[in-house]
Amino acid sequence: MTYLFLILRILSTPVANAFQKKIVQNNSAIISNFYVYFILSIGCIPFMTQVSWNTLPRTVYYNAMLSGILCSVGTICLIKALEKGELSILGPINSYKCIIGLVSAFVLLGEIPTFAGFLGMLLIVYGSWFIFETTKEGFSFELFKRRDIQLRFAALIMSGVEAGILKKVIIQSSPEISFYLWCCLAALFSFIILIFSGKKFEKPVGMRDYFTVASGIAIMQLSTNIVFKYMQVGFALALFQLSTLVTLFLGFKMFREGEMKKKFIGTMIMILGSVLILNF
Repeated sequence: MTYLFLILRILSTPVANAFQKKIVQNNSAIISNFYVYFILSIGCIPFMTQVSWNTLPRTVYYNAMLSGILCSVGTICLIKALEKGELSILGPINSYKCIIGLVSAFVLLGEIPTFAGFLGMLLIVYGSWFIFETTKEGFSFELFKRRDIQLRFAALIMSGVEAGILKKVIIQSSPEISFYLWCCLAALFSFIILIFSGKKFEKPVGMRDYFTVASGIAIMQLSTNIVFKYMQVGFALALFQLSTLVTLFLGFKMFREGEMKKKFIGTMIMILGSVLILNF
Protein backbone atom coordinates (compact mmCIF):
# COMPACT_ATOMS: atom_id res chain seq x y z
CA MET A 1 0.00 0.00 0.00
CA THR A 2 2.91 2.36 0.67
CA TYR A 3 3.98 2.09 -2.98
CA LEU A 4 0.42 2.77 -4.15
CA PHE A 5 0.38 6.01 -2.18
CA LEU A 6 3.85 6.78 -3.52
CA ILE A 7 2.53 6.54 -7.10
CA LEU A 8 -0.44 8.76 -6.20
CA ARG A 9 1.97 11.31 -4.74
CA ILE A 10 4.12 11.29 -7.89
CA LEU A 11 1.12 11.87 -10.18
CA SER A 12 -0.91 14.31 -8.08
CA THR A 13 1.76 16.96 -7.49
CA PRO A 14 2.40 17.99 -11.14
CA VAL A 15 -1.33 17.95 -11.88
CA ALA A 16 -1.97 20.31 -8.95
CA ASN A 17 0.91 22.57 -10.05
CA ALA A 18 -0.30 22.72 -13.64
CA PHE A 19 -3.80 23.78 -12.61
CA GLN A 20 -2.38 26.23 -10.06
CA LYS A 21 -0.58 27.89 -12.97
CA LYS A 22 -3.85 27.93 -14.91
CA ILE A 23 -5.78 29.46 -12.00
CA VAL A 24 -3.44 32.40 -11.45
CA GLN A 25 -3.93 33.52 -15.04
CA ASN A 26 -7.28 34.93 -13.85
CA ASN A 27 -6.99 35.06 -10.04
CA SER A 28 -4.71 36.56 -7.38
CA ALA A 29 -2.13 34.10 -6.01
CA ILE A 30 -2.88 34.99 -2.37
CA ILE A 31 -6.65 34.69 -2.80
CA SER A 32 -6.32 31.49 -4.86
CA ASN A 33 -4.18 29.95 -2.14
CA PHE A 34 -6.80 30.72 0.52
CA TYR A 35 -9.71 29.31 -1.50
CA VAL A 36 -7.89 26.03 -2.16
CA TYR A 37 -7.06 25.44 1.51
CA PHE A 38 -10.54 26.59 2.55
CA ILE A 39 -12.06 23.89 0.30
CA LEU A 40 -9.68 21.32 1.81
CA SER A 41 -10.46 22.30 5.42
CA ILE A 42 -14.23 22.16 4.80
CA GLY A 43 -13.79 18.66 3.39
CA CYS A 44 -11.95 17.58 6.55
CA ILE A 45 -14.67 18.61 9.04
CA PRO A 46 -16.76 15.37 8.92
CA PHE A 47 -13.65 13.28 9.66
CA MET A 48 -12.28 15.59 12.34
CA THR A 49 -15.30 15.01 14.58
CA GLN A 50 -14.14 11.42 15.08
CA VAL A 51 -10.74 12.40 16.54
CA SER A 52 -10.06 12.74 20.29
CA TRP A 53 -8.16 16.00 20.03
CA ASN A 54 -7.62 16.44 23.78
CA THR A 55 -5.52 13.26 23.95
CA LEU A 56 -2.83 14.55 21.60
CA PRO A 57 0.39 15.99 23.09
CA ARG A 58 0.86 19.75 22.86
CA THR A 59 3.93 19.34 20.69
CA VAL A 60 1.68 18.02 17.92
CA TYR A 61 -0.14 21.34 17.79
CA TYR A 62 3.05 23.41 18.03
CA ASN A 63 4.69 21.53 15.17
CA ALA A 64 1.46 21.51 13.15
CA MET A 65 1.17 25.30 13.50
CA LEU A 66 4.75 25.78 12.31
CA SER A 67 4.07 23.41 9.42
CA GLY A 68 0.91 25.35 8.55
CA ILE A 69 2.79 28.66 8.45
CA LEU A 70 5.51 27.23 6.23
CA CYS A 71 2.93 25.57 3.99
CA SER A 72 0.76 28.65 3.45
CA VAL A 73 3.68 31.01 2.78
CA GLY A 74 5.52 28.43 0.67
CA THR A 75 2.46 27.72 -1.47
CA ILE A 76 1.94 31.42 -2.17
CA CYS A 77 5.57 31.65 -3.29
CA LEU A 78 5.05 28.61 -5.52
CA ILE A 79 1.88 29.99 -7.09
CA LYS A 80 3.53 33.37 -7.73
CA ALA A 81 6.48 31.56 -9.32
CA LEU A 82 4.17 29.52 -11.57
CA GLU A 83 2.36 32.73 -12.54
CA LYS A 84 5.60 34.27 -13.82
CA GLY A 85 7.63 31.28 -15.05
CA GLU A 86 7.49 28.08 -17.11
CA LEU A 87 6.21 24.88 -15.55
CA SER A 88 8.95 22.82 -17.23
CA ILE A 89 11.65 25.09 -15.73
CA LEU A 90 10.21 25.47 -12.25
CA GLY A 91 9.05 21.86 -11.85
CA PRO A 92 12.48 20.17 -12.01
CA ILE A 93 13.80 22.63 -9.40
CA ASN A 94 11.77 20.55 -6.99
CA SER A 95 14.64 18.03 -7.05
CA TYR A 96 16.56 20.45 -4.85
CA LYS A 97 14.07 19.51 -2.16
CA CYS A 98 16.12 16.32 -1.66
CA ILE A 99 19.02 18.49 -0.56
CA ILE A 100 16.82 20.62 1.70
CA GLY A 101 15.17 17.46 3.01
CA LEU A 102 18.51 15.84 3.83
CA VAL A 103 19.65 18.91 5.76
CA SER A 104 16.38 19.36 7.66
CA ALA A 105 16.11 15.61 8.35
CA PHE A 106 19.66 15.67 9.75
CA VAL A 107 18.89 18.63 12.01
CA LEU A 108 15.41 17.59 13.12
CA LEU A 109 15.49 13.78 12.95
CA GLY A 110 19.16 12.79 13.08
CA GLU A 111 19.06 11.09 9.66
CA ILE A 112 22.68 11.16 8.40
CA PRO A 113 23.47 11.13 4.63
CA THR A 114 26.32 9.01 3.26
CA PHE A 115 28.83 9.70 0.47
CA ALA A 116 26.21 8.56 -2.07
CA GLY A 117 23.88 11.21 -0.71
CA PHE A 118 26.46 13.94 -1.25
CA LEU A 119 27.19 12.63 -4.76
CA GLY A 120 23.47 12.74 -5.47
CA MET A 121 23.40 16.39 -4.44
CA LEU A 122 26.14 17.18 -6.99
CA LEU A 123 24.23 15.41 -9.76
CA ILE A 124 21.09 17.38 -8.94
CA VAL A 125 23.03 20.62 -9.33
CA TYR A 126 24.65 19.37 -12.58
CA GLY A 127 21.31 18.27 -14.03
CA SER A 128 19.79 21.65 -13.29
CA TRP A 129 22.51 23.20 -15.47
CA PHE A 130 20.94 21.54 -18.56
CA ILE A 131 17.51 22.90 -17.65
CA PHE A 132 18.64 26.42 -16.83
CA GLU A 133 20.64 26.59 -20.06
CA THR A 134 17.30 26.69 -21.91
CA THR A 135 16.69 30.17 -20.45
CA LYS A 136 18.11 33.37 -21.94
CA GLU A 137 20.19 33.94 -18.78
CA GLY A 138 21.67 30.42 -18.75
CA PHE A 139 23.03 28.85 -15.57
CA SER A 140 24.37 32.12 -14.15
CA PHE A 141 23.92 34.60 -11.32
CA GLU A 142 21.62 36.57 -13.59
CA LEU A 143 19.22 33.63 -13.62
CA PHE A 144 18.88 33.74 -9.85
CA LYS A 145 17.87 37.39 -10.05
CA ARG A 146 14.68 36.34 -11.82
CA ARG A 147 11.64 36.68 -9.60
CA ASP A 148 10.12 33.33 -10.56
CA ILE A 149 13.34 31.46 -9.76
CA GLN A 150 13.73 33.25 -6.41
CA LEU A 151 10.13 32.51 -5.46
CA ARG A 152 10.48 28.85 -6.51
CA PHE A 153 13.55 28.35 -4.35
CA ALA A 154 11.87 30.16 -1.44
CA ALA A 155 8.92 27.77 -1.75
CA LEU A 156 11.34 24.86 -2.00
CA ILE A 157 13.20 25.76 1.19
CA MET A 158 9.96 26.20 3.12
CA SER A 159 8.47 22.92 1.91
CA GLY A 160 11.75 21.07 2.56
CA VAL A 161 11.90 22.27 6.17
CA GLU A 162 8.18 21.62 6.49
CA ALA A 163 8.73 17.98 5.48
CA GLY A 164 10.92 17.30 8.52
CA ILE A 165 8.50 19.06 10.89
CA LEU A 166 5.52 17.27 9.36
CA LYS A 167 7.09 13.88 9.96
CA LYS A 168 7.37 14.73 13.67
CA VAL A 169 3.62 15.47 13.70
CA ILE A 170 2.89 12.17 11.93
CA ILE A 171 5.03 10.19 14.40
CA GLN A 172 3.21 11.72 17.38
CA SER A 173 -0.30 11.38 15.91
CA SER A 174 -1.18 9.67 12.60
CA PRO A 175 -1.06 10.45 8.86
CA GLU A 176 -4.78 11.27 8.87
CA ILE A 177 -4.69 13.58 11.91
CA SER A 178 -1.61 15.28 10.54
CA PHE A 179 -3.47 15.86 7.27
CA TYR A 180 -6.50 17.42 9.00
CA LEU A 181 -4.30 19.76 11.02
CA TRP A 182 -2.24 20.63 7.94
CA CYS A 183 -5.31 21.60 5.88
CA CYS A 184 -7.03 23.65 8.58
CA LEU A 185 -3.94 25.49 9.78
CA ALA A 186 -2.83 26.21 6.21
CA ALA A 187 -6.30 27.68 5.57
CA LEU A 188 -6.08 29.75 8.77
CA PHE A 189 -2.66 31.19 8.01
CA SER A 190 -3.59 31.74 4.35
CA PHE A 191 -6.57 33.77 5.58
CA ILE A 192 -4.34 35.80 7.92
CA ILE A 193 -1.92 36.50 5.06
CA LEU A 194 -4.87 37.52 2.88
CA ILE A 195 -6.13 39.99 5.50
CA PHE A 196 -2.71 41.56 6.09
CA SER A 197 -2.05 41.78 2.34
CA GLY A 198 -4.93 44.24 2.03
CA LYS A 199 -6.44 42.36 -0.91
CA LYS A 200 -10.20 42.25 -1.29
CA PHE A 201 -12.07 38.99 -1.72
CA GLU A 202 -12.70 38.18 -5.35
CA LYS A 203 -15.15 35.74 -6.81
CA PRO A 204 -13.02 32.79 -7.95
CA VAL A 205 -12.86 32.28 -11.70
CA GLY A 206 -12.96 28.63 -12.81
CA MET A 207 -14.26 26.75 -9.74
CA ARG A 208 -13.71 23.41 -11.47
CA ASP A 209 -9.98 24.17 -11.60
CA TYR A 210 -10.03 25.07 -7.90
CA PHE A 211 -11.55 21.71 -7.01
CA THR A 212 -9.02 19.98 -9.28
CA VAL A 213 -6.17 21.71 -7.42
CA ALA A 214 -7.74 20.97 -4.03
CA SER A 215 -8.20 17.29 -4.95
CA GLY A 216 -4.62 17.07 -6.25
CA ILE A 217 -3.23 18.69 -3.10
CA ALA A 218 -5.39 16.46 -0.87
CA ILE A 219 -4.12 13.31 -2.59
CA MET A 220 -0.58 14.68 -2.59
CA GLN A 221 -0.47 15.57 1.11
CA LEU A 222 -2.33 12.54 2.47
CA SER A 223 -0.20 10.17 0.40
CA THR A 224 2.91 12.12 1.49
CA ASN A 225 1.95 11.66 5.15
CA ILE A 226 1.44 7.93 4.71
CA VAL A 227 4.71 7.52 2.80
CA PHE A 228 6.58 9.57 5.43
CA LYS A 229 5.26 7.24 8.13
CA TYR A 230 7.03 4.24 6.60
CA MET A 231 10.03 5.82 4.84
CA GLN A 232 12.81 8.17 5.80
CA VAL A 233 12.18 11.76 4.67
CA GLY A 234 15.17 11.93 2.30
CA PHE A 235 14.29 8.52 0.80
CA ALA A 236 10.69 9.56 0.16
CA LEU A 237 11.60 12.98 -1.23
CA ALA A 238 14.02 11.35 -3.66
CA LEU A 239 11.32 9.07 -5.06
CA PHE A 240 8.94 12.00 -5.32
CA GLN A 241 11.26 13.54 -7.91
CA LEU A 242 9.86 11.16 -10.52
CA SER A 243 6.93 13.59 -10.65
CA THR A 244 9.18 16.01 -12.58
CA LEU A 245 8.77 13.83 -15.69
CA VAL A 246 5.01 14.31 -15.44
CA THR A 247 5.61 18.04 -14.97
CA LEU A 248 7.62 18.22 -18.21
CA PHE A 249 4.81 16.47 -20.08
CA LEU A 250 2.13 18.81 -18.70
CA GLY A 251 4.28 21.87 -19.41
CA PHE A 252 4.51 20.79 -23.05
CA LYS A 253 0.88 19.69 -23.50
CA MET A 254 -0.92 22.41 -21.52
CA PHE A 255 1.33 25.44 -22.04
CA ARG A 256 3.33 24.54 -25.19
CA GLU A 257 6.71 25.10 -23.49
CA GLY A 258 9.78 24.40 -25.62
CA GLU A 259 13.33 22.92 -25.58
CA MET A 260 12.04 19.75 -23.96
CA LYS A 261 15.04 17.63 -25.01
CA LYS A 262 17.51 19.54 -22.80
CA LYS A 263 14.97 19.73 -20.01
CA PHE A 264 14.42 15.97 -20.21
CA ILE A 265 18.18 15.23 -20.06
CA GLY A 266 18.65 17.56 -17.12
CA THR A 267 15.65 16.10 -15.34
CA MET A 268 16.93 12.53 -15.77
CA ILE A 269 20.33 13.54 -14.31
CA MET A 270 18.57 15.16 -11.38
CA ILE A 271 16.47 12.04 -10.86
CA LEU A 272 19.69 9.96 -10.90
CA GLY A 273 21.01 12.23 -8.16
CA SER A 274 17.80 11.65 -6.24
CA VAL A 275 18.19 7.88 -6.66
CA LEU A 276 21.71 8.06 -5.17
CA ILE A 277 20.25 9.88 -2.20
CA LEU A 278 18.12 6.77 -1.64
CA ASN A 279 21.27 5.16 -0.24
CA PHE A 280 21.87 7.69 2.51
